Amino acid sequence: MSVFQLNVNGSQYVVDVDGNMPLLWVLRDVLGLKGTKFGCGVAQCGACTVHLDGRAARSCITDVGVACLSRITTIEGLSADGSHACQKAWVELGVPQCGFCQPGQIMTAAALLAAHPNPDDAQIDRAMSGNICRCGTYPRIRAAIHKAAGSSS
Repeated sequence: MSVFQLNVNGSQYVVDVDGNMPLLWVLRDVLGLKGTKFGCGVAQCGACTVHLDGRAARSCITDVGVACLSRITTIEGLSADGSHACQKAWVELGVPQCGFCQPGQIMTAAALLAAHPNPDDAQIDRAMSGNICRCGTYPRIRAAIHKAAGSSS
């Protein structure tokens, strides 16, 4: 076990865990932040996506010993009241069906929009390609990203 200082959603935490423990389990089981979901455990589905220094990252394969060097943002920290443009667009367009994958989808979309404020369909498809939605809400996800960007495409 080792002691790590984490900056999660703007708050400082000290955790005593194995340095190889995936960030996902630190967030969920140690810090009690349940918004980040476990999907596959091998970075193939995107359900566990968080931001490390503003970039989308898969928390299921990111060791806490690496993540402690970055500012970590989870879906809970994207906005305290659901007012982030992506969260609002998701609600307005009724994107979720079952909803399980949506925190990871939103976190990936938010990172995309931070890097490319007005992405075209190809940029959206490329950025979102690693996020799986078992319900197939991809057209609504793309529409919500355009809406969050202020675009009508």
